[in-house]
Parts: sequence; structure tokens; C-alpha cells
Amino acid sequence: MKEKTKGAQTLWDRYKYAALVALIGAGLLLWPTLGGREEISSRQESGSEASGSGSGRDAETVQRELEEILGAMSGVGQVKVMLTVDSDGERQLAQDTQLSYSGDTAAPEDYSRKSETVLLDGSSGDGTVVVRRTYPTYRGALVVCQGGGSAEVRLAVTEAVAALTGLPADRVAVAKWQS
Repeated sequence: MKEKTKGAQTLWDRYKYAALVALIGAGLLLWPTLGGREEISSRQESGSEASGSGSGRDAETVQRELEEILGAMSGVGQVKVMLTVDSDGERQLAQDTQLSYSGDTAAPEDYSRKSETVLLDGSSGDGTVVVRRTYPTYRGALVVCQGGGSAEVRLAVTEAVAALTGLPADRVAVAKWQS
């Protein structure tokens, strides 16, 4: 029994740093996905998004697009989609920040901070600069279609909805359209 623990201890002593590096690497690979889906963007926004009233690809827009795409698939026929949203997503706009202070930099006597949203002046009007966008996360989907009675169609629809929304297949329900 002592030989087994001694052998394991020797193995651990030899490869502990390699195991630590591998563990840190795996953590770094997973780190960006822990906070949700994000996209870094600094392109000009247009329409209602530029004014801050929309989130870009909101649930209603995605539902309409899904209905169009699924309706074009073989065997699906007439289709209606409902998505339930877990979080709406958000946009972080670029800010121009000015900080002024008086006195020593280590312990200022008085300071003020002024921030303004960065605006672009383009041919289509003013737009905002989005530095980070978190897209909506969905809780589930219901698809009602004429071809919903076919196992082949249900599978194809489930896979398409899962691929486009990020939902697992068990959160996508496909039902047959009432005749």
C-alpha cells in the first residue's frame, strides 16, 4: 500500500506544474463564455437602435426570421414560432470621459468626472458606438407547423431552432398545426 502512495506522490511531484498549467489553460478557454454571449462591436448603429430604444435582434425579430426560415424548409409548411426570453440582452455604449482634479495626484483635494456618449456623424445621421453587446438568452421555444406530425420534420426544426437560438434540443417543442 505504501508503494502505491509513494508512486502516486512521485508522479504528482513530477507532473504537478504541467497539471497546473493545463488547468489554468482550460479555465482561460472557458472564461469568456461564463458571462454570457458577447460581441465586441464599434460599428455605426442605425434606426431605433441608435436612439437606444432597441436591442438589435430582439425576440420578436428573431421569431419572425425563424418563421420565414422554417417555412422555407422542406415539409414544414405553415409555421408559427414563440420564444420565451430569459434576459433581453444589453448594449454598452462608448463613453468619452474627462477627469479633472486639483492637488496631489495620490490624494486629490477635489475632482470631477464628466462623461458623454460617443456619437458618429455619418451620412445616415448620428449613431452611437457600441463597445459591447450581450444578445438575448432564450428560455424555450415552441414551434407549431403543418409538418409537425412527421418525426423527420420535428428533428429538422428542432435542430434549426437550437442552432439559431443556442437553446438545447430539450427546450424546443415542435407541435403539429391544427387542421
